[in-house]
Amino acid sequence: MQWIMLILAGVFEVTWACAMKYSDGFTVVLPTIITAVGYIASAIFLSLALRQLPLGTAYAMWTGFGIVGTSILGVLLFQEKLSLPQVVCICLIVIGIAGLKLLAKE
Repeated sequence: MQWIMLILAGVFEVTWACAMKYSDGFTVVLPTIITAVGYIASAIFLSLALRQLPLGTAYAMWTGFGIVGTSILGVLLFQEKLSLPQVVCICLIVIGIAGLKLLAKE
């Protein structure tokens, strides 16, 4: 169950980050509200995951989800460009997240 909480925390992190981009500096109301709600939900789910998971593992995975998710959505939603070195580094983050999950002691 703690892994589900951590994944939800990551989903909400990506949600609030993308909504923040749409909020245009908190000048557009709906994305601003989504940013605030997503930020709070992300923190709540991370705190629930931390009841069982080690802090270092959970926090690294949470931030990794955020980096990978926002990078992908940046390309898809905002036409941002990724260089080959950036893609390689994002792939290394994915490998690190998978490694943390596979090697985590529960």
